[in-house]
Amino acid sequence: MDDLHVHVPYERINENLSFIKEKRINLEIFFSSQTLDKVEPSEIHRLYEKLEYRPSISIHAPYMDLSPGAVDSKIRDVTIERFLQIFDIAGILKPKVIVFHSGYEKWKYAHRIDIWLKGSLKTWPLLIEEAEEVDTRIAIENIFEDEPANLKFLMDEMGSDRFGICFDAGHFNLFSRIALDEWLMQLAQHIIELHLHDNNGTFDDHNAIGDGTFDFDSLFLSLKDKKPLCTIEAHSAEGVLKSIERIKKYI
Repeated sequence: MDDLHVHVPYERINENLSFIKEKRINLEIFFSSQTLDKVEPSEIHRLYEKLEYRPSISIHAPYMDLSPGAVDSKIRDVTIERFLQIFDIAGILKPKVIVFHSGYEKWKYAHRIDIWLKGSLKTWPLLIEEAEEVDTRIAIENIFEDEPANLKFLMDEMGSDRFGICFDAGHFNLFSRIALDEWLMQLAQHIIELHLHDNNGTFDDHNAIGDGTFDFDSLFLSLKDKKPLCTIEAHSAEGVLKSIERIKKYI
């Protein structure tokens, strides 16, 4: 299943390499800012060589302290610098998709989507050019959004086939104040990746699919005519294996 990936931080690949290779897992590799400060291109080449079964790969970019829609131009410049480092790695690993966080928090921006959007539109066009260079796509993930308006505005403004949404089921379940069908009505046409994990709506547990209250049946029914890349984000080997089994009825 080339379109089923498992999220793994770069630092944890070696300790889990036997498991990864045995199960022939396709990977979404997370690179934190700390990792980007120390990793060398030669290490990325060696990792690629170790994965001799040639898995399908996606990448999750760093996000802590970064703000692609920042009002402060220097903060935005640092964010772009970090994001550009990811494309150096993408040139080696050839990911299908690179996931970024939106950086939108309604309280920080005083509910002013327009302010966040103005900054965002100075960031993403530069990165779309990089995505075209390495033949990948950018997916913007919902995090603290309690409704999808800011993401819809961003998609409409960008209007690029290289630019879409990573819909995160667990984050929706935790933060949304409106129904799933409303999110999908606004965003389904833009969804190119799913982050699949579960919780009970009180904490971002990253449980296995089905070990919480998110409605996966409705999600996959609504997206039956699309084929987004699906990434399991359960945070344990047991949760990953459970999720792989449970997702088989959907993909």
